[in-house]
Amino acid sequence: METLLQAVGVARTYGSGSGSVQALKRADLSIPAGRLVALRGRSGSGKTTLLNLLAALDTPTEGAVYYKGRAISSLSDSERTLIRRREMGLIFQSYALIPLMSAYENVEFGLRVAGVPRREYAALAREALDYVGMLPRMKHRPFELSGGEQQRVAIARAIAHRPSLVLADEPTAELDSRMGLTVIKVFKDLVRDFGITVLLTTHDPAIIEIVDHVYTLEDGQLEDES
Repeated sequence: METLLQAVGVARTYGSGSGSVQALKRADLSIPAGRLVALRGRSGSGKTTLLNLLAALDTPTEGAVYYKGRAISSLSDSERTLIRRREMGLIFQSYALIPLMSAYENVEFGLRVAGVPRREYAALAREALDYVGMLPRMKHRPFELSGGEQQRVAIARAIAHRPSLVLADEPTAELDSRMGLTVIKVFKDLVRDFGITVLLTTHDPAIIEIVDHVYTLEDGQLEDES
């Protein structure tokens, strides 16, 4: 199976000298295309640090991150930004929707950032919202939506430009168990229907039972569990 995303000996240290903190210790990770993968660990274990490195939002102190065989961790800021905007979808625990924009406008804005031609905005935005079950609510602003609905809009925004990879940081942390499982089902459907690779961080045991592959982080040390 083709490897989409890989980390080789990746470490991240913040600060220098006696005040330095090693948030991640030489992690090795390999994620095949078309899989739903969980990165689990307690708060402060290094999950978000690793996710930011894999999303090309940060660069490692040691080692390298490869995306589709290309060492993206050694690219310039502008090159990493371009790959992230066009080929990745990012989902955050806090939803990160623009308050004054409707659900539709939030998804359309994501398409604009990704560099999608304007003539494709309407069709792609509506298709993504329909896929996550939010088309009937597309004119509503975030404050008019429940937490689960906001997260589904965030997923629609992340997938509307049809990325190869979706990275989600604790996407169910603010949701009750029922809505959390609904969101995970959307991720599983994305993998099945479109072959999108999804990597999410979590500390929810129920989610671990559903995903295809699990990595565990503890005190900055990564272990492959399946």
